[in-house]
Amino acid sequence: MHSIKGIIFDYGGTLDTNGTHWFHIFRQVYSELLPHITEEQLREAYVYAERYLATHRTIAPCDDFLSMLHKKVALQMSLLMSSADENKSPDAISRVAEACDIHVRSCMKQTRKLLDTLSAHYPLVLVSNFYGNIHAVLRSYGIDGYFCEVIESAVVGIRKPDPRIFALGVEALGFKSEDILVTGDSYSKDIVPAHSLGCHTVWLKGQGWITDNEDTDCPAANAVIGDIAELLSIVDLYE
Repeated sequence: MHSIKGIIFDYGGTLDTNGTHWFHIFRQVYSELLPHITEEQLREAYVYAERYLATHRTIAPCDDFLSMLHKKVALQMSLLMSSADENKSPDAISRVAEACDIHVRSCMKQTRKLLDTLSAHYPLVLVSNFYGNIHAVLRSYGIDGYFCEVIESAVVGIRKPDPRIFALGVEALGFKSEDILVTGDSYSKDIVPAHSLGCHTVWLKGQGWITDNEDTDCPAANAVIGDIAELLSIVDLYE
């Protein structure tokens, strides 16, 4: 098997939640704290907040993930709650945001162990669709020092699934695309574009946006894993 010289990671849904789409994290938290909200209502609110944040400069570069979550949940609740609803209060927003942050911090224990091991042998690059604050987020979880370069969509003006954003990651590593392994949780946004450049790909297939989690046939993925820790055994095969 062809050896690899560098690794590119996706962030959201990959390093922070171990393959679980963020909608499902929110769904679990809302079901515990605000159980009267239906899945259909939350899907609508989730999409609304994501689209709003993509088109408005709401997130500041200094916002860590908890600060960003407060803003995102406030947007969700602006659609979910009536003006008279007491659950629209700052306390309700904080409870949802803090529960999500706790979940990520739990996942990060495993992520840091993985990055510790891999960074000792390979240069790592992060390629992410994000809001312009990814460096603050990485610092807040203690994983900013693992990456020799961070390619963020809001900064470079290119969003996945455009392969050009992964091409920037390949360029940052300084190797040929066939010498690079790309890992992400989205088959369509991570695996397909990275594969089109000639990179090796590992699809972290968890609980996606839709129930069946994208494609069941995945020719663009060189390997499929269900837990981020499994990446170590995949990397070993390339040595």
